[in-house]
Amino acid sequence: MPVLTLPLKGEYFEAIRDGSKHEEYRLAKPYWSKRLEGRSYAQIVLTLGYPAADDHESRLVLPWRGYTRKTITHPHFGPDPVDVYAIDVSARSQSAQQS
Repeated sequence: MPVLTLPLKGEYFEAIRDGSKHEEYRLAKPYWSKRLEGRSYAQIVLTLGYPAADDHESRLVLPWRGYTRKTITHPHFGPDPVDVYAIDVSARSQSAQQS
């Protein structure tokens, strides 16, 4: 089964790692529709930017728990409400490494 890899900015990576962020947002555009709708993944790998292959501290491995569609207002996307995929990243893995 495939793995979904999502590179993140530092502030979002840290918030997910410390448990204060439970969803990762991606704009509901054809690019993400193709990757999410009707698909299932074995796991999600969240990376701090684009780490080297041997940099396991910059990766979080989580079980795939699906997504929901939402309309949100978020500073990252600007002042207007946007339609997003809210990917569930609430269940943190015990291991922060996996290749």
